[in-house]
Amino acid sequence: MEFFATAGNVPVHINDTNAGEKTLILLHGYLETMYVWNEFADVLKDFCRVITIDLPGHGLSCGAPVNTMDFMATTVKGVLDKCGVEKAYVAGHSMGGYAALAFCRLFPEVAEGLLLIHSNPYPDPAEKAADRAREIEDIRAGRLMSLAEAAVPKMYYSENLRRCDDKIIETIELCDTHDPEGIISCLKGMMQRGDSCELMKNPPMPVLAVMGDHDNFMPMAKIEAMKEEFPKVRFEIVENTGHNSFIEEPDKVVQIVKSFIR
Repeated sequence: MEFFATAGNVPVHINDTNAGEKTLILLHGYLETMYVWNEFADVLKDFCRVITIDLPGHGLSCGAPVNTMDFMATTVKGVLDKCGVEKAYVAGHSMGGYAALAFCRLFPEVAEGLLLIHSNPYPDPAEKAADRAREIEDIRAGRLMSLAEAAVPKMYYSENLRRCDDKIIETIELCDTHDPEGIISCLKGMMQRGDSCELMKNPPMPVLAVMGDHDNFMPMAKIEAMKEEFPKVRFEIVENTGHNSFIEEPDKVVQIVKSFIR
């Protein structure tokens, strides 16, 4: 069921399958909407209850002047409250992973498990913060759609581009639903986020990290370093995928998620 509700003091666009003993909430990444999960959620809906949302500042959800990760996490908690969910597995893709980490820090009693999908617990390094500042200027100059056309294909392993072309086009076209100021607020929020490494070192709940071996934003050297730094986290590398393994190899990722929730 797709609907709107006020959660965390802002209107949020929500989809809830409404059935299942366990609940999984899926948080999308930067420049995406909840529709990026449609096919993935459709496969999982007979296994567990699946909730997807447009995160604040994206799609049809409103936001704050700065969409900090704590603000996003509080909004997610509001969504779960509206849906009558007391405990859930929280999964976040890329930017959604930053929000999921904040959620698990703020509401550990609600999180049955944390699933980081092509994400990490580190704050922005200086060069990444500078890139985001340039993106803000591009968006203010009216170039949001041009930015999306350049950025979205980079989320995929080059060998998968043609096979995933429909989803790439859909994601780019849906960027037209974003309020440019909302995207700017999210960029500011990502620039301001803190270090979540301590949560990964001593997690109060099970943690799964799903990574791709051809991710343009998360090279294997960084992933291997994370595996060394966070030995209590379960890492799964999905071969022949980039930054969107749940789209590039959905069957493999579904099985990984199911085994983690079981």
